Amino acid sequence: MTANPTRRSAPTPTRGSPPRAAELPSPAIEVRDLRKSFGQQTILAGLDLTVRRGEILALLGPNGAGKTTTINILSTLLRPDAGSARVAGFDTVADAEQVKRRISLTGQSAAVDEVLTGTENLVLLGRLSGLSARTARIRSAALLERFDLGRAGAKRVATYSGGMRRRLDLAMSFVVTPEVLFLDEPTTGLDTRSRRDLWDVIRSLADAGTTVFLTTQYLEEADQLADRIAVLNDGHVVASGTATQLKTQVGGDTVELHDRHGSLLRELPTDGSVSDLRRALDLLDESGAEGVVSLRRPTLDDVFFALTTKETR
Repeated sequence: MTANPTRRSAPTPTRGSPPRAAELPSPAIEVRDLRKSFGQQTILAGLDLTVRRGEILALLGPNGAGKTTTINILSTLLRPDAGSARVAGFDTVADAEQVKRRISLTGQSAAVDEVLTGTENLVLLGRLSGLSARTARIRSAALLERFDLGRAGAKRVATYSGGMRRRLDLAMSFVVTPEVLFLDEPTTGLDTRSRRDLWDVIRSLADAGTTVFLTTQYLEEADQLADRIAVLNDGHVVASGTATQLKTQVGGDTVELHDRHGSLLRELPTDGSVSDLRRALDLLDESGAEGVVSLRRPTLDDVFFALTTKETR
């Protein structure tokens, strides 16, 4: 994981006049017709994606859809077979070293040195990233506390539990603030409190201008955290937008009538008005059945299944 503490800002347009095209900031990530195969298996089949600077984008998709492959290409760990990818304004192949200086990556597996202590891992990375010895120690102590590892900082990582190693690995991504932060399923293995604490850290980084590109298996995480969500399937993005926009694509609100055993009797479209609920109650009365009337709104689960189920496609 590498990062560059130097941040660049776009020029400020003159007040009262619209910015010229040359003054508009370039996207943090720009992917065009990206393709990657392993043997006969096609993983990415013309991926197009743009991520704005300071945005939190969550990439969703079934297992094997190409989420980790996408991150590995964007972080220069893999070369694409075709297409182009630019991160922080630089091509990930032609300008790989420039990209590496501006990003940080946390993969699915914890990449920490088990022989060193938690403090030593963080200080070492801080020194490699250009921090002074004093600044690296201060930053290390702050991150250990932030990720609930303060009491474990002096212990060798070999004695850490799986969750503690994961938190240390995540802490190492924040030693130096990157322009673009890649997180591949960052909260896997974390308890609920640690997961929500990490969400707070990610939001604070994005608020300060860092672009966050994450993959996740937790749909609630994407719903609560991401500014925008992209759904990856069959090697390309099949839908993107805010959580609300994606939910609207798969249907509106419905009033559901269930019998007393929980079986669905009927669904009625609704705009959420009281009259629609009253109508549903009347229908339940007319049927002579005992049951429950409830309002159901589409969830990201509905979006995920609608966009990635083969029969639906």
